[in-house]
Amino acid sequence: MDFEALHSASFKLLDDTVGDWTSMLTRLAELKKDAQEGLHSRATKADWAGYNATVSREFIGKTAGEFGDAVVQATSIRNIMRDTRDELKTQQRLLKEAIERGRGKNLTVSANGGGFTVRENPDKKAPGGQTDVDALRDELQGILNKATEIDTTASTALKALVDLTDHGFSDASYKNRDEAANAVKEAERLAALAKKKPEDLTPGDFDALRSGLEKYSGDEIFAEHFATTLGPKETLTFWAGINDPRAAYQVGHERVDQYDELQKHLSLTLATASQADTPEMSRWKYDMVSAGDQPISKNSTTMGFQVMSNLMRWGNYDDRFLTDYGSKLIETEKKLSDNGRHVPMAWQHMGMDPYLNRTGSDSGSDPMTGFLKALSNSPDAATDFFNGDFVTKDEDHEFEEDADGNGKNEKRALSNFDYLFEERDWPQERDGEGEDSIEGRNNLAMALEAATTGHPAGELPTEDTPPHNPGQAKLMESLVASISEDNKRLTERGYMSDSIGQIASEYLPDINRATTDTNPAPDATQTEKEARARIQKLFPVAGSEAVMDHRDVSRFLLTVGQDPEGYAAVEVGQKAYMANLMDYHLNPGLPADQRYSDDKQLLVSEIAHASSEVSGTLNVGRQEAVAGPAAESDKKYEQSVAQWKNAVSGGIGTGIGVGVSFIASPAVGAAVGGGAGTVSSLILEELFQDAEGSAKEAAGAKMGEDWENGLDANIKHTQNAAAEAAKAHRLPEEGDIAEWARTGARDGYQHGGDFSGRVAPELQTDI
Repeated sequence: MDFEALHSASFKLLDDTVGDWTSMLTRLAELKKDAQEGLHSRATKADWAGYNATVSREFIGKTAGEFGDAVVQATSIRNIMRDTRDELKTQQRLLKEAIERGRGKNLTVSANGGGFTVRENPDKKAPGGQTDVDALRDELQGILNKATEIDTTASTALKALVDLTDHGFSDASYKNRDEAANAVKEAERLAALAKKKPEDLTPGDFDALRSGLEKYSGDEIFAEHFATTLGPKETLTFWAGINDPRAAYQVGHERVDQYDELQKHLSLTLATASQADTPEMSRWKYDMVSAGDQPISKNSTTMGFQVMSNLMRWGNYDDRFLTDYGSKLIETEKKLSDNGRHVPMAWQHMGMDPYLNRTGSDSGSDPMTGFLKALSNSPDAATDFFNGDFVTKDEDHEFEEDADGNGKNEKRALSNFDYLFEERDWPQERDGEGEDSIEGRNNLAMALEAATTGHPAGELPTEDTPPHNPGQAKLMESLVASISEDNKRLTERGYMSDSIGQIASEYLPDINRATTDTNPAPDATQTEKEARARIQKLFPVAGSEAVMDHRDVSRFLLTVGQDPEGYAAVEVGQKAYMANLMDYHLNPGLPADQRYSDDKQLLVSEIAHASSEVSGTLNVGRQEAVAGPAAESDKKYEQSVAQWKNAVSGGIGTGIGVGVSFIASPAVGAAVGGGAGTVSSLILEELFQDAEGSAKEAAGAKMGEDWENGLDANIKHTQNAAAEAAKAHRLPEEGDIAEWARTGARDGYQHGGDFSGRVAPELQTDI
């Protein structure tokens, strides 16, 4: 910074700018409140249907969120500018004070072009002579250097902040200039450490990287600057290098037990960086995808995909990057496996290969494992990936089917879902205990959970989770049909059942529709169309429907029911959904055009029947698991149901067509998780208490051993749900409604057992 520029600077423009940004913040905060409490709140509660349910509602939600991001970004800009102004004013004050002190020592300071000159007065020398001259010169130069740093880092921070997004606003938050400037400095320092040769990396360097990435992994400016300063190729060689014990002997010998932590925080940092839209980061992502099928160095057989996929197991990566990455990975897999004919041997871990994954779950040699974990955190990218083509009918491959049932096999097209869930020969993997690894297929199940539900795996839907879109519904249809076709795809991999059960719990409206056997086909007769239209009102779906065959659904539920966690997810969801439906349909305020029937007996019986068929079919699967070769503990089933109490808060379950709780009005009673009392929460609390009590019995629950006990418990919960809904809406027929629910529940439960026995005799033993 020029001496004269700082000395004579007027900060009025900066003062005005800071004031303008502060005023803007007030207005933006008001807009944010209006957007969230008005626009977003109304959109969430609105009765969306068709295209608007999946597109307009989600768009409004994202738009409302942009106002929040605008407040955050504007606050950061104001804070950085205010801090910069205050610091420059301080440097100006220090400059003038130093000059005044110099005058007291007979020193004169004058501007000299962009610089300055310090001289002794000609008529009176300084007490310290040249020493005083040099001291003042150095002090003034230090002040100018500091002012230059403040100005430069402020400019860099503001540019980095604004460049993070091409459209909309960034949610990066900084309290002052120092925070943003330090993020840039730390990124450069840590990137320099990561660029060191693995043999030169010290334990101290490792510690700095681990702690630094842990601290800054969520900082958008840091993450983008770290990734782009390090570079895509250097990112790969860094992680591969420290996992090569021959090269990184010293750091590996002393820090290998902390490699998992570094892997996690490096992954989180790169995920944050991937969300940035800067030109540099766009190039980074393009180059990383391009490097995927290439060896990371001349002397290595390890490919870029194998390294990068292990740095994708944590965090939310940019959807576009994951889509491009997944397309190139599938393309590479097809080449290496000869279009799926055999195990891609390049992904098979061999004795001397480095362990690129440090979690202990698998070696990391199969890049599909880490990539699927990334998809489990990115629902939109996961949906697109699984619906993508693996091979078409016209390609050279050996996948066939008898599509027409004429006994003649023909080539079939495979989606990525078909290939990974049904056909792929997975490389052999061992975990840290030397046992067969389950990580690959477990990550597949979690990625499918994200792809079908629209939210990250392991989470429950919220009011902001949009209704299912066509891609998600299509995938659900494929999943149900596949498990129905061959239940071993799930029963032999029970660890996938928690995700599959969660998926099923969020498609209960679609599943209940399937059990009615109404014809959804476009060429249905007018009578069939009318019947279907009524069922659609009974089980409303706001977004796209997953149209499934009754037989497939029954076989699917029977299979899911053979795992305690899968069973619990669907049973808890179905009980909540049933209670919600009772509350919804018995509400006198429900508009006439949304009513299934004015006949309450028919209405309650139909809901009870459909819900109980789901529970009855699940219980057939449960009994099969208890009586089967694996001999699952019946007690474990009750414990799994009881444990859902910790996950379900305030009565949230599968709701009326949208996947989240929808209660027409509150009812008196205890609520799950301490939330507001509702019909749904009452029934869930009752279910959890029954499960907890049974799980504590020494012999475990009798439900799996005695079909009648299961029937009685289901009738109890269904009857109570109907009665509580009637009470909530002050209906005079409370007693009749409870009785109608009882008979409907009894018939539906029995039908579930009988029907599953007919369509899946090979999957069960006699009850």
